[in-house]
Amino acid sequence: MKKSELKKQVAAAIQACVEKKAEELSILEMEKGSGAFTDYFVLCSGTNPRQVQAIADEVELRLKAAGVRPNNIEGYNQAEWILLDYVDFVVHVFSEKARKFYDLERLWKSAKRLEPGDLKAAPAKRKSAHKPASAKKKKRARA
Repeated sequence: MKKSELKKQVAAAIQACVEKKAEELSILEMEKGSGAFTDYFVLCSGTNPRQVQAIADEVELRLKAAGVRPNNIEGYNQAEWILLDYVDFVVHVFSEKARKFYDLERLWKSAKRLEPGDLKAAPAKRKSAHKPASAKKKKRARA
């Protein structure tokens, strides 16, 4: 998969988390050679089981609309730690208690921490407005 397409998918998952008022949003870019089985982890917390499930539901719906389905979903019914595995990235939605207990940020402390804006594709460069050579010559002649 292209890196830009992957970043768009991760950004869509992040937006879904934000929309459902997820707390403590973290994005980890996993280092090559770290033993990680994926490129990104998206981690967030919900305040109660219904919110944890709602966040997971929104991530799944948003990505499904983009034509991307999870390879696997674990922990949905218990709603303590829902894992949505999209192969190239994994979304972890925790209860507050489970988040503190498992502390994945500490376990993967070698991973690079990202901000949501870091995943947006670089904007296309705007062409600078330039005057034709003849206009430049006229301006110099007046000076």
